[in-house]
Amino acid sequence: MLKVLLIGLWVCLVSIGGVYLSVRMSQSSAEAAAAPVPVVSTVVRGTPLSMPVIKNGAVEGYFLGRISLSVDAEKSKKVQLPMDVMLTDELFSLLMGNPMIDLKNVGGFDPEKFRTKIKEGLNSKLGDAVVMNVMIEQLDYMSKDTIKSNSERRGNPIPPQKIVEGTPVEATPAPSH
Repeated sequence: MLKVLLIGLWVCLVSIGGVYLSVRMSQSSAEAAAAPVPVVSTVVRGTPLSMPVIKNGAVEGYFLGRISLSVDAEKSKKVQLPMDVMLTDELFSLLMGNPMIDLKNVGGFDPEKFRTKIKEGLNSKLGDAVVMNVMIEQLDYMSKDTIKSNSERRGNPIPPQKIVEGTPVEATPAPSH
């Protein structure tokens, strides 16, 4: 009789210990899951762009630029279109469809607002926060008169008007789509 009572007590202790350990282990895995996972980003280097500035039905000049993106590597794998194509579309919308740059007052151009507009526009099209950062490598303006003058002068061309002095971005392999 005493043996049966001790075996019952031993089974209860083992059961309580097992429940206690399983609860402790589930809490530690929940804490590990709640810890922030570092976001791995990749750079999508934009293609050089030459966009005409059209006023009153005539070409006034050209925007010359290159803008790159830092994107979430995992989220960008789910994107169907190439990111550089989407970036080009967004730039055409901002520079031609809804002009953000007043060529008469280039000093009033806000690069941070421009970056934010690009980032928000692309993320809204993608439906997720894929774009993490926008990097302006080059954004210049060259008037039609300057281009004509440069074609006539062979030795000493007039440089384009700098809108933003950017920094080159190291190319990294873009995720395949």
